[in-house]
Amino acid sequence: MIQNKIAAGIAGALLIAAMMSMFTVKETEKAIKFRFGEIIESNYAPGLHFRMPIINTVKLFDARIQTMDSRPERFLTAEKKNVIVDSFVKWRIGDVTKFYTVVAGDIDQANLRLDQIIKDAFRGEFSKRNIKQLVSTDRSAIREILINNSKVIAASLGMEIIDVQVMRIDLPDEVSASVFSRMEAERERVAREFRSQGAEAAERIRADADRQRVVTLANAYREAEKLRGEGDARSAEIYAQAYGQDAEFFTFYRSLSAYKKTFSNSGMMVLDPDSDFFQYFKKQTK
Repeated sequence: MIQNKIAAGIAGALLIAAMMSMFTVKETEKAIKFRFGEIIESNYAPGLHFRMPIINTVKLFDARIQTMDSRPERFLTAEKKNVIVDSFVKWRIGDVTKFYTVVAGDIDQANLRLDQIIKDAFRGEFSKRNIKQLVSTDRSAIREILINNSKVIAASLGMEIIDVQVMRIDLPDEVSASVFSRMEAERERVAREFRSQGAEAAERIRADADRQRVVTLANAYREAEKLRGEGDARSAEIYAQAYGQDAEFFTFYRSLSAYKKTFSNSGMMVLDPDSDFFQYFKKQTK
């Protein structure tokens, strides 16, 4: 009976020792193993790992992406004007050994250090641009510059910068009115320039249309005169052919046409009765 208890005690002690000699690293964690407080290993893949009880201790750190939401901060532009910037940073632990050594593995302490790094990057970048450039510049360009400027310093803290985003850039009340006035004046200047260019284009199109109209009318008139000349020539040819076949009948027909046109008018005409115009009135049939 006593032997069974001893065996159970030994088995229990071995089980406890085995449990104390194992630790698990999740996919969302990073781990550091110490030997009497000294770091001996930190490059652990997710899974089950072993340690020496009492001699070794293990600390686990959250390796997921963290968000540092900074309070709105004022920065000076190149024209010595204040802008209020609201931003946030996405980061995670890169080198867990450095992270533990520099900030003792404290997320809050890491956020404080990172906040100062990001503010310095903002300050250096905004001091190179005026307000107009900050408002009109593509945010992705500023984002890339901020990430590049801060990632080296952040790496010295064992931190990896994932993203830096500017959520909003506001103007203090004391400069908003003057900035908006300048922007409005600039927009008005651009609008006047566009209107001037539009008027110039309209005049150019109108002049081209007038030129095309004159050219078209001239071509049409030339073609009409050509066709009229050809028609007159053809008419004269037909008249000549008809006159050649029966000159007497042709002369009589032309006289009848002249009589019709003359006597259809309501006006008064004074002619000599013995003139050739009335020659067919004088002839008598036999």
